[in-house]
Amino acid sequence: MTTKDSGARETPSGIPLKRYYGADDEWGAYGDDLANPGQFPFTRGVQPSMYRGRLWTMRQYAGFGTARDTNKRFHLLLDAGQTGLSVAFDLPTQMGLDSDSPRSLGEVGRAGVAIDSVEDMHDLLDGIPLDSVSTSMTINATAATLLAMYIVVAEENGIPREKLTGTIQNDILKEYIARGTYVFPPGPSLALIAETFRFCSQEAPNWNPISISGYHIREAGATAVQELAFTLANTIEYVSRAIEAGLEVDRFAPRLSFFFAAHNDAKFRAARRLYARIMRERFGAADASCKLRFHTQTGGVTLTAQQPLNNVVRVAMQAMAAALGGTQSLHTNGYDEALALPTENAATLALRTQQVLAYETGMANVIDPLAGSHYVESLTTELENRAAELIAEIDAAGGSEKAVAAGFFQERIARSAYESQMRLEAGETVIVGVNKFLDGSEPPPIPAPDYSSLEREQKERVAAVREKRTAGDVENALAALNRAAARGTGHKAAAGMMPLIISAVKARATVGEISSALESEWGRYQPSI
Repeated sequence: MTTKDSGARETPSGIPLKRYYGADDEWGAYGDDLANPGQFPFTRGVQPSMYRGRLWTMRQYAGFGTARDTNKRFHLLLDAGQTGLSVAFDLPTQMGLDSDSPRSLGEVGRAGVAIDSVEDMHDLLDGIPLDSVSTSMTINATAATLLAMYIVVAEENGIPREKLTGTIQNDILKEYIARGTYVFPPGPSLALIAETFRFCSQEAPNWNPISISGYHIREAGATAVQELAFTLANTIEYVSRAIEAGLEVDRFAPRLSFFFAAHNDAKFRAARRLYARIMRERFGAADASCKLRFHTQTGGVTLTAQQPLNNVVRVAMQAMAAALGGTQSLHTNGYDEALALPTENAATLALRTQQVLAYETGMANVIDPLAGSHYVESLTTELENRAAELIAEIDAAGGSEKAVAAGFFQERIARSAYESQMRLEAGETVIVGVNKFLDGSEPPPIPAPDYSSLEREQKERVAAVREKRTAGDVENALAALNRAAARGTGHKAAAGMMPLIISAVKARATVGEISSALESEWGRYQPSI
């Protein structure tokens, strides 16, 4: 909470707070604005039974070094009771580069796991029952390629694509806005996303083809209102593009998923209600398409290198907020993540935090237990109204793609981040162990992997794959992709491209080779600001 004077208080997003809330604080009507869990507008939850029927999925984000290294961590977490996987990829994989590219030097295996070919994906998923464990992959510009690799691994192990459950992030707009791991310009990128919608709805019906992400927007410095508004504005763009490509909204929208941050103010109930209204009013969607299903991660930027054990408390409180807000899956950060990749002990403790919340606190016994609180309902309505106003501004700018080109999102986020930093430096915002209650202790040393050795090993693996594969098959598959990309950059530019990408993956084409085949026709995105 931010303190400006002895009387005034506001949320971290700048919403003024009254001293107390009561019956005079109007927030709406029960049937129209709340309703029961599982009923439109789904403010209280998307299922009528919520955690009484099924707990949220405990999905810890992991990925570092080689595929074999990360596979060991996956098994550690599954053995500890984790119920779903979440894969972090290194920057070269996210940027469509192979590990032996000169542009990958010094980045292989650092921010996540290095995946160059389907052989790496085989190692990553070795021993994982893909027909019963769901997997989320934080991948965007190259999401179609990584999805193709996942499918090929499953099918080469006798598991049909229809049985696969999981998610690709596949949210390129927020890459232009806040994160930066883009490859192609917006036009063909949005067309390729629409193609993944088509493919999943027809051939992988239990797979979520996108996770529309507010998390990274919030981590870049946005407020909760901006996170909510920008995420749903991007959703409007994706849904509109898919409809333009000839898809029916109720064929793909039930599999849309979302990803939000659990910082120190919440917006999950407001997000569900606003999304439901947008889908019904703008797109005429059925109720099944109006249910906002989301993953949550505790706030990475709220972790501190100073007094890192304090992060255990921060993570627990944010995880509790996510569960009270009705999340469908949850990642809890390791307490040492401000220093390095989380150690095994920190990762296990983060998972245990979720398990204690789920099984020891009684939180799963009652759905939406804070409903009816004058404070909670007033804040929910205020968040929804402010987010709706901001979406109207984006609409006036011509939608998300045009707002990105104009720098609308980037300027708003930069301003919010600056103002937040100024409040911290002025002492108006208190961070325990950072600007108050300091003890002079140094952050503990965290051992780091030998990244140079990992990089050499990964380069050798890429070379071995190229040596063993049939060159003619690879050339033919990449040529077919190149011809498909040459059709143009309009809203149907990527129609029918997923089967071609799968064929290239089966031939053992690499991530970098597939990206290059598309880039040769589509070009590489260059930000204008």
